[in-house]
Amino acid sequence: MDNYIGKMLDDRYEILDVIGTGGMAVVYKAKCHRLNRLVAIKILKDEYSRDEEFRRRFRAESQAVAMLSHPNIVSVYDVSQSGDTDYIVMELIDGITLKQYMEKKGVLNWRETLHFSIQIAKALEHAHSRGIIHRDIKPHNIMILKNGSVKVADFGIARVISAQNTLTREALGSVHYISPEQAKGSRVDNRSDIYSLGVVMYEMLTGRPPYDGESPVAVAIKHINAGAPMPSELNPNIPGGLEQITMHAMCANLDDRYASATEMLYDLEEFRKDPTILFQSSGIPAAPAAAIRPNANRIQEKTPAERRSEERARLRKLEEQRRAARRKRIRSIAFIAGSIALLALIIILVASACSKKDVKYITVPDFTDKVFADLSASDYPGLQLVENSKEYSDEFEAGHIITQSPKPNTEVEEGTKVLLTVSLGRVSTKMPDLREMKSSEAEKLLKKLDLDLTIRIETTYDNNVEENRVIRTDPGEDVTLTQGQTVTLFVSRGPETKKVTVPRVEGVKLAKAIAMLTEAKLDYKRSYVDSDQEKDTVVSQSVKAGEKVAEGTVVVLEISRGPKEEEKPEENPEEKPEEKPEEKPEQNPEPTPPQPDNEPSAGDQMKTKIYSVNVPEHSEPVSVDVICAPTGEVCGETQYLEPGENSINIALTGSGTVTYNVYVNSSYVTSFTMNFD
Repeated sequence: MDNYIGKMLDDRYEILDVIGTGGMAVVYKAKCHRLNRLVAIKILKDEYSRDEEFRRRFRAESQAVAMLSHPNIVSVYDVSQSGDTDYIVMELIDGITLKQYMEKKGVLNWRETLHFSIQIAKALEHAHSRGIIHRDIKPHNIMILKNGSVKVADFGIARVISAQNTLTREALGSVHYISPEQAKGSRVDNRSDIYSLGVVMYEMLTGRPPYDGESPVAVAIKHINAGAPMPSELNPNIPGGLEQITMHAMCANLDDRYASATEMLYDLEEFRKDPTILFQSSGIPAAPAAAIRPNANRIQEKTPAERRSEERARLRKLEEQRRAARRKRIRSIAFIAGSIALLALIIILVASACSKKDVKYITVPDFTDKVFADLSASDYPGLQLVENSKEYSDEFEAGHIITQSPKPNTEVEEGTKVLLTVSLGRVSTKMPDLREMKSSEAEKLLKKLDLDLTIRIETTYDNNVEENRVIRTDPGEDVTLTQGQTVTLFVSRGPETKKVTVPRVEGVKLAKAIAMLTEAKLDYKRSYVDSDQEKDTVVSQSVKAGEKVAEGTVVVLEISRGPKEEEKPEENPEEKPEEKPEEKPEQNPEPTPPQPDNEPSAGDQMKTKIYSVNVPEHSEPVSVDVICAPTGEVCGETQYLEPGENSINIALTGSGTVTYNVYVNSSYVTSFTMNFD
């Protein structure tokens, strides 16, 4: 099992699982307990973590990359050191690498190639504008998300790798995409990334990289000599314009290559707008430095097929001329093929020289025996002083610093964290202050008292103390402890989810039930059932009355449709004329839905009117209910309105003056009064 699984870095990042392993580091899935989110953490392998120069370069480059912020670049959240462990905290990506995607699909169609290439170029444009060169653009470092978007990873880290790169088998994954100037050990700039992007485009379009060989050095030499076959020779379905862009990016001569990612993006966007376009050029197709390319650059006199055929022939001829010229220069690079060791030495020396520029170092003072509370950040500019842990000590008084990391007189970069261990003083029989300490650490401290204490843990919600940290203790601070005593640690479970009490709405009219649930901050759904109870009465509720539930819990209400009409013939028809005139004057008339089949009696003054109900504007579908205020009856069925529909027509039956309430999505919005006289 991996030694880091389950480990906590800086009391913040809990290592959960291994995501992947690379040449220089292992990537883990982790949880940030401070922000309660999942992250990816890249930790240096042991062979690199023992190299102090490599670790220094690793931290410096990573901190620079952390300043990048672009939707097509994997975000770096933190760069830190925990003991001897150097690590980077990054955005956790839910997706696969472009390499894995190509292995599944083989040759990509030109539309997919264009889609991915534009996003990669945008990432390079942003990084280059901040002075950061990737140096290792390859399908393995490009992540594809489920929505089809692209994120480029490992910006700047490749610069650290380059100092160790010997073009051995370990470098084989990168050497297929390395630029000629990198292979020579020459100075690199933004155009090196553009070359590597061109190689990635070539592989997407053809299903294979432009150069291959028996060894990394053999592949590197081919990059220097150039002469890759045209992509259309391997895949005739490639549009001429996209082939031109690919070969332009892959020019071995720096001056023939795109000068910037912005220029390359311009051509990619022009091609996206017109896939039949061919670019005028001198030599391999080139984009002008001007921001706007005139329309005259397009060749429009001939058909697209003729233009592609003519341009491919011209490009082949030009490439043959270049091959002949390069053969004349082959002697000047013969030493590369003769000695792998010499090539490796050049790369290491050049990369090492570049890395020593613009890096500021600070000597770490000796903080041992200083009082931590007396330390001021302003007295130690360029360092971050962090209380890492507390321990009992017979040598150092309480509050004094016992140890530090990095050690005194160590040369470190500006901004380095200095982790300090603070003394709790001599082991005593008094209860220490454990508030806001992690519960696991608090238990360890209590066990070191050698009092054979019984430690109880009680968890409770607390809005002010982080989860798994001590809120208070029983007994409290400075209370004298006895052998075998029970000590209770009250540990936070984090903020409490607010609970509410469910009201009893069974037997209540629907309108009133809705009001009661809304007041209790509960949501509801309803379904209609056959019942002997009065129409629109709540027959049952899904959550029992008096139960404690979270705010917003949905309570399902079963609503009565009213007694079945089959029961009406059982009444004596002769009694109806006598009952209705006697009862109705004695009570307020109760509005009911229209019943055209029932003829009103002579004394019935009920009338039906159509009313147009207006509702507020809404961007999503809504439900509308009209409820009679005096009785709580719902008038008609629930109606639903789409966005843009702001009114409904409803038939209302009643007599005299009646007030109605309008509910949208079960929330009261307005009232209106209907005069039936």
